[in-house]
Amino acid sequence: MAHGRHMTSGPRAVRLGDRPATGGARWLRAIPRALHSDTLRIGALSVGAGLLLWHVASTSWLVSILFPSPLATGRAWVGMLLDGDLLYHVGVSLLRIAIGFVIGTAIGIPIGLCIGLFRPIRVFLEPFVQFFRFVPPIAWIVPAILWFGIGETSKIFLIFYTSVFLVLLNTAAGVASIPRNQLRAAHTFGANPAQLFLWVSLPATMPYVITGMRLAMGNSFVAVVGAEFIAAEAGLGWLITESGAWMATERMFAAMLTLGVLGMITDRVFRGVVGRWGSRYLIRA
Repeated sequence: MAHGRHMTSGPRAVRLGDRPATGGARWLRAIPRALHSDTLRIGALSVGAGLLLWHVASTSWLVSILFPSPLATGRAWVGMLLDGDLLYHVGVSLLRIAIGFVIGTAIGIPIGLCIGLFRPIRVFLEPFVQFFRFVPPIAWIVPAILWFGIGETSKIFLIFYTSVFLVLLNTAAGVASIPRNQLRAAHTFGANPAQLFLWVSLPATMPYVITGMRLAMGNSFVAVVGAEFIAAEAGLGWLITESGAWMATERMFAAMLTLGVLGMITDRVFRGVVGRWGSRYLIRA
């Protein structure tokens, strides 16, 4: 029986005007909790201290034209953002990173699995892997230009070269870390080689694969800057070089700041995707 704006059903009274919280309402309610979290406060304090140190260094310790202040860098960043120049260079660099990273991952994972699973393949490929992984990508800039020209292929090759060995070695290490008793137990229960690979080896290796991909993604940002330093007409690396040549240090620092923020966002998005679809494989860091 209803009394005013309340009605009873069982042991709990329900207000007629109440509605279940929607996804947007839950998100809005989470904002105050996030603003009061210790992690956010400490992070904001860290960023503020870094900006203060940057300002003091640029105004008191170094020549401002060589080391612009955060305010000057911010003005340059906003100017490039408004005229579309910054977004264009960001898009060019991100496309190169994405292509090189995907190719390196697609090749590094299967080769790493083969090295870890099959001893003859490991013995055959190990000298080449150990040799080439110690040759830095910057050493391949000139050969890449000679082989592939100054177009996109040479830049993507350098990013691929940077990422493939990190993914390959981490994948092989993941296979080698699988407990042999786990494989023997699965074999005892009648698992064939294909089932051992799909249900034992591959899931146990995935945390190492994901870690290798994260490391490779970070190094891809390093590689794209090196590739764009030479024989490029667009991209954040080119923007840094061109701005430095004209002593436009505010633009140069704005491009560097953008590169670092993009790397952080990309890593966070990658971890979010993995956490959504395969959280058990994500090594917390």
